[in-house]
Amino acid sequence: MKVRSSVFASFILIFEVFGIALFLRGFFPAPVKSSLSSKSQLSDLPAEPLLGSSPNSSRLPHPLFKRVVIMLVDALREDFVFGPSGRMFMPYTRHVVERGSSHSFVAKARPPTVTMPRIKALTTGSIPGFIDVVMNLNSPALLEDNLIWQAKVAGKKIVFYGDDTWVRLFPKHFMEYDGTTSFFVSDYTEVDNNVTRHLDSTLKRDDWDILILHYLGLDHIGHISGPHSSLIQPKLLEMDDILKKIHSALILKEAEGSLPYLLVLCGDHGMSETGSHGGSSEPEVNTPLVLISPAFKRKDSNIRNPEVVEQVDLTPTLALGLGLPISQNSVGHVIPGVLEEISLRDQLRFLHLNGHQLSCLLKDSIPNYEKEAGFEQFRVAEKAHGSWMKLYIEGNTSEVLTNMGKKVLKQYLEALTAMSSALSKQLGKYDMYSMIAGMVLVFQLLLLLLLAMPEALSSAAAVDLPVLSSLLSLPFYLLCLLLASLHVLVCTSAESSCYLCSLPWGLVFAAVAFSSTILCLLISMATRRLSPGPKIQGKSPLRTSSSEWSLSELDVLLLAGTIGHTLSLGASSFVEEEHQTWYFLLNTLCLAVFQDVCRKYFREKNGSREEEEQILPSKNCHASAHPKGEIYSEKWLALATPPFTLACCRLLRSLNQTGVQWAHLPDVGHWLNSSEHKMVLSLLAAFCLVLIYLLVQRRCSWVSKVALALGLLGVYSYRAAVDNVSFPWQQSGHTMSRGTVEARFVYVFVLGILFTGTKDLLRSQIITADAKLKSRGLWEIYSGLVLLVSLLFRAHNLPVLCGCLLIQTLMAQFIWKKLHYDSAQTTIMHYWFGQAFFYFQGNSNNIATVDISVGFIGLESYVEAPAIFLTALNTYAGPLLWACHLVCYLSSERDSPVAVGHGCYCLALLRSVPAAAYIVLVTVLRYHLFVWSVFSPKLLYESMHLLLTAGVCLFFNTMEQSHGSNKS
Repeated sequence: MKVRSSVFASFILIFEVFGIALFLRGFFPAPVKSSLSSKSQLSDLPAEPLLGSSPNSSRLPHPLFKRVVIMLVDALREDFVFGPSGRMFMPYTRHVVERGSSHSFVAKARPPTVTMPRIKALTTGSIPGFIDVVMNLNSPALLEDNLIWQAKVAGKKIVFYGDDTWVRLFPKHFMEYDGTTSFFVSDYTEVDNNVTRHLDSTLKRDDWDILILHYLGLDHIGHISGPHSSLIQPKLLEMDDILKKIHSALILKEAEGSLPYLLVLCGDHGMSETGSHGGSSEPEVNTPLVLISPAFKRKDSNIRNPEVVEQVDLTPTLALGLGLPISQNSVGHVIPGVLEEISLRDQLRFLHLNGHQLSCLLKDSIPNYEKEAGFEQFRVAEKAHGSWMKLYIEGNTSEVLTNMGKKVLKQYLEALTAMSSALSKQLGKYDMYSMIAGMVLVFQLLLLLLLAMPEALSSAAAVDLPVLSSLLSLPFYLLCLLLASLHVLVCTSAESSCYLCSLPWGLVFAAVAFSSTILCLLISMATRRLSPGPKIQGKSPLRTSSSEWSLSELDVLLLAGTIGHTLSLGASSFVEEEHQTWYFLLNTLCLAVFQDVCRKYFREKNGSREEEEQILPSKNCHASAHPKGEIYSEKWLALATPPFTLACCRLLRSLNQTGVQWAHLPDVGHWLNSSEHKMVLSLLAAFCLVLIYLLVQRRCSWVSKVALALGLLGVYSYRAAVDNVSFPWQQSGHTMSRGTVEARFVYVFVLGILFTGTKDLLRSQIITADAKLKSRGLWEIYSGLVLLVSLLFRAHNLPVLCGCLLIQTLMAQFIWKKLHYDSAQTTIMHYWFGQAFFYFQGNSNNIATVDISVGFIGLESYVEAPAIFLTALNTYAGPLLWACHLVCYLSSERDSPVAVGHGCYCLALLRSVPAAAYIVLVTVLRYHLFVWSVFSPKLLYESMHLLLTAGVCLFFNTMEQSHGSNKS
């Protein structure tokens, strides 16, 4: 069965998406959890250790606090409180920390540093996985054991105001609540006012035990303008005033002889230097934790180096402080400073309860838990605790008892630290069956893609797949039987549940049959390749005289660069700084192209005029007034294009520092966004928008040209409305708005241009086979996409879009056509440029660089579908623009079906090789901690890139089918 290259590549990519999805289903594990289905109860608590015949007591110490107020400020970095600017940002908080009855800590949040996973960590004490990044968009109810559930069961009255993620996680748990949408980042005022407006009335009441406040304004400011924005200080002063109000009200309500209150100030995560979060950099994971209570000693603290604790340590601390059982899945240990002022017996009892809970979780999580140092230390401390209790009950009051108690206390703390550390390393239980099945499927498809290379890149651009013979062969049925038996064996012997084992048998049989078919196809095609016979002829770039398959110097560079990039993914440092690899490859490519240009124009200095005219035709085929002048001008423009591209890419690199190691360094983008250089940014943005219009409008109809001009004017008006740039007549003290009207004005013209382009494209495919109309339709769709991207890009990133269009124009006019590069070479170059421009935008393999604020441009409230679409489009704008340009360029070729087929196949191969290699790497290194902080985001990016490539190839296929039907 013969299929076109584009159809073949499209189906391979679609099935690879299924393979990647299956792998991800197994890779993102269920967090470490206790095997007990029920939640912790007071009746399950162990008795106090006691050696001897006396009956031991199961007494639980009295609660330490009567009321708890948790003030959670989203994206509160530790340097906002403890740093040099802390006294300016939060003066009252600093005063309480330094002079009041308080304990201050730096609480480390584990990645992913996103709100919903951090709330789960604070309430359950467990460490969520990266799958919670996806679940963050639509948080389901939290069913596992947690602090909020324990408080509700114990009869505690809980009041909540703030981020509605809490309401979704804990439905029907709050006596009173008022949730605010967390994803509408354009609002940083009302979102906090909706919380504060309840404070006065709530603080006067006595009908609650726990008050939780989650403020979002600081996080939204970070997403809009970063941590160094002029809006940061007023917002932190506002938070400081709120903390002062709460603290004053709690002091006034404190009754003589009653239990003290506890006021907690914390952040769920920090904020990167770009204002986002999600990764593992120090500013993102370090958050302040301030505990204020009259139960603590008033002391002069030196907070230059506050003690570092884990964020999950707050969960057992609050549970024991409120007299509640610790959540079963908590991996944190109680903060010792909170217990300093209570009796030694109660201190030991609290630590024993925490140790018992951790040891039970350790038994469920680690097969050889007895060999863990922390478990053995806990058993030793428990026995010493029993000896101490025996002496204590006997009435021994000597100094020996005190010293012995302090020694036991130290043993407990060491054991808790060790067990907590061991559990934190056990990130989850993987579904290895799903991971291996997904990996095998991806590798089968990759091998099929590689074996089909000679046919897919031949002049016929078609692949002969022996599907029917494979289905009727004996090996196919034997493989089906073998794989089905293997599936039954795995599902019956697996200790933990596997996703594939829960599927219906119909789906399992279809998967087994498909995998067996691919294996038979691989065997058949490999046999055909190895057997002697006629060789597949293909065209060799830059050499039309040769009919055999051969590689030019540029081919060797493109092949070596792609393989080298794939191999570089084996090191975490290369993944963190992947942009450096693409910058190096792009610079090398420019030099290689420059060598080809020089060789083309200077290999024969005394060549005939006829040959020169054949190589460099005039822009118009008919006679020209100055043909020789045009020829020489095109020649020198072709020579200048590679160096200009090299210089342009070097300038674009300086706009945004990306990666991990040097992301904190200042860049041109920070300089342009400072208020002192607003005029420079305004002039630069205006110049870029004018240049974008000149580069894009050339191939559009006059209607689209007018719409594009008005749309780009609307883009500048939107940036002026949100105070990024300014008009010459605009006063400096004007009121900043959200720019909703201006953004919607641009959306109207985007839709208009896309409609016009789609109409022309459909006319060319259905009504008349007009190649010019088809080309114009494609370019108009491309121009509509450019207009939308220019609206989404921040003002300082407009030069990136401008440089992208300029390089595309120059390379298409003076390099790819003039040097007769074939479709495979052109596709690989587009792919390289797209990858490099992904990083020119300021993106990295860190979730923190995803700019979610663009998802709300033109929206009055949070609407999930457009917000996700706009965020994804902005993130992948670079690769998408280059992929769309490839579609337009190859469709304009004389032999466009063959060129499109070659391009689609090359794109599929370029994306499949690194994806397959990366799956193997992640599988091997799945238990290393850096996999979660570095490789998990990269794996998500690889999946998104694969989906993007599949979409482009499907569009390729549609274009080729339409061309074929019109031709017939």
